[in-house]
Amino acid sequence: MSEGSKLVTSAAAAPVAAGLTLRFLPVVDLPANLPADPSEHPIAIADMANAFGVTHRTLHFYEEKGLISAGRIGPMRIYGHDSIVQMAVINTCREVGMPIAVIQELMEELDGAASQGEADAIFHNALAIRKRELVSSLSTIHRQMQKVIGLLDGDAIRVDLGPGINDNRQPAFSDAERHCLELMAEAQGPGRIAQAMGMEVEAVQAMENAIIAKFSANNRFQAVAKAALLGLVKS
Repeated sequence: MSEGSKLVTSAAAAPVAAGLTLRFLPVVDLPANLPADPSEHPIAIADMANAFGVTHRTLHFYEEKGLISAGRIGPMRIYGHDSIVQMAVINTCREVGMPIAVIQELMEELDGAASQGEADAIFHNALAIRKRELVSSLSTIHRQMQKVIGLLDGDAIRVDLGPGINDNRQPAFSDAERHCLELMAEAQGPGRIAQAMGMEVEAVQAMENAIIAKFSANNRFQAVAKAALLGLVKS
């Protein structure tokens, strides 16, 4: 096993450097290829980088930003349980395209969470904001595509955006379905939608499934994205 890629026993490990340590974090999956139980043993920088699919430079960058912290054994950096779990949250945020500045703000907000439920709510809100940003981006791309197509004289170009999108075709919705769709676009779950509309949760779930089917979508996110492209909900 190469230097920089080894299990570090608690007896051999230097204390992990002080840094941002959060009491409560949203629950995200840890990489399956971690070399040891992170709650029992710190891991070397090479193992940390391999587990999360990042470079050593990226880990150094996150340390500089105060997002994770490392200890040392001689010249080798090691990471304890707290930094491993925080890195899992950071990596999840990066995978959905959150900028580093936004992740820093999120981690600072999580630092003030007084309970697991509050931490989960903070993370859910951050994801809902990111979803709205992505839906808005889709809408912008669609408008730009249509503009380009209009400028290409004589070219029979058609961009396939899926059923329910092309040719400005709009599915027919009842007033209740439109209200439900608007709440879905606000990242409200079936429970909250049921409260807002005075319905049973099962009835809301059935209505959501009907809306998804009318858009020929695979899930509620795709349905909301198509609704935004058609101007049915605010993006």
